[in-house]
Amino acid sequence: MKKILLLGGSTQQIPAIEYANKQGYYTVLCDYLPDNPGQNYAKKSYCVSTTDKGAILEVAKNEKVDGVVAYASDPAAPTAAYVAEKLGLPTNPYKSVEILAFKDKFREFLRENNFNCPKAKGFSSIESAKEEINQFTFPVMVKPIDSSGSKGVSKVEKVEDFEEAYKIALDNSRGKNIIVEEFIEQDHPYMIAGDCFVVDGKVEFWGLLNSHRNNKVNPYVPVGTSYPIYISKNRLALVKKETQRLFDSLDVEFGAFNIEIMIDKNDKLYFVEMGPRNGGNMIPDLLYMATGEDMIAATIESAMGNKYGFNNTNIQNKYISTYVLHTDKDGLFQTVQYKNGIEDKILKEVIYKKKGDSVQYFDGANKAIGIVFFKFDTQEEQMNFTKDPENWVEVIIKQVI
Repeated sequence: MKKILLLGGSTQQIPAIEYANKQGYYTVLCDYLPDNPGQNYAKKSYCVSTTDKGAILEVAKNEKVDGVVAYASDPAAPTAAYVAEKLGLPTNPYKSVEILAFKDKFREFLRENNFNCPKAKGFSSIESAKEEINQFTFPVMVKPIDSSGSKGVSKVEKVEDFEEAYKIALDNSRGKNIIVEEFIEQDHPYMIAGDCFVVDGKVEFWGLLNSHRNNKVNPYVPVGTSYPIYISKNRLALVKKETQRLFDSLDVEFGAFNIEIMIDKNDKLYFVEMGPRNGGNMIPDLLYMATGEDMIAATIESAMGNKYGFNNTNIQNKYISTYVLHTDKDGLFQTVQYKNGIEDKILKEVIYKKKGDSVQYFDGANKAIGIVFFKFDTQEEQMNFTKDPENWVEVIIKQVI
């Protein structure tokens, strides 16, 4: 029986474990949390941090695994590539995955390879950052170089607010390194997002989506995605051209990549992120509902050295959205209330919390309460929902005094 090593056992990562089990693979799981839910699905489980490359390599050697997957995990992606490269298993170059996983390395790579890139610099101390901050044109974005889910990201309008933003980013950085970038204003209503999949060095599947934000809570944390993508044909062609050029420059051979792209008023494209893994917030599930293409299957099979064929059928007149259940205050979760008939549009509901569980202000993807999938009849109906979803969905929280 072939063995597959899966890095991460959160609720969102369970579908990858389930798929591997159904295919008859022996599933070995690593996660640093002793109570991770994935261990209830894997055949064997280790309580090991997925960022500890040496420890994960030892597990992989001892188990004699045939493939390694970091499904929907930014922190674990370099580890998966490192281990697979050491063992001669299917992978993209470790160096390339590391570039994509760390924002400072990615920005440097973009500049060196003639991609559009805002002025940006990494800092390891607040003193050096304060010395150089006046060299930037405000507003600026302040980010941890190694966080995912938009945790610790702030927009700073004036220099007086910089130190506080730096401390917020620092609290969310595993390696305690921060990057400062000049702000780029996008010239389209929604961030260009979604997943794509590379086969033999070429993008074979484009699962592009609109990424939605809630400016009342946090304008940099996605609160949902929607299909199909709403950009012009020219801009769509630009996205595909530059993304393929990026993969060519990085010698990428296969796998799922999570996209975050913006285009400015001068039609200049900027890569905000290109995560070397499947998207979080159940993006693969949305893409399967919308297109019939199974990104989980493609990810697992490719890591095991098998080819996965995409149908690339042109799906039209299908309007599917996700909404990330969240709250703008700390408290105890009570229930989700659906209003104005929106419950008739629900395709799937996944709630992570039970009644009475503690929930926090939504300042990062890790504070999500759950995800709901909706299917709409028309684009207008879909956009009406995504513009103001609170009209249809209310998360009821009991505040503790």
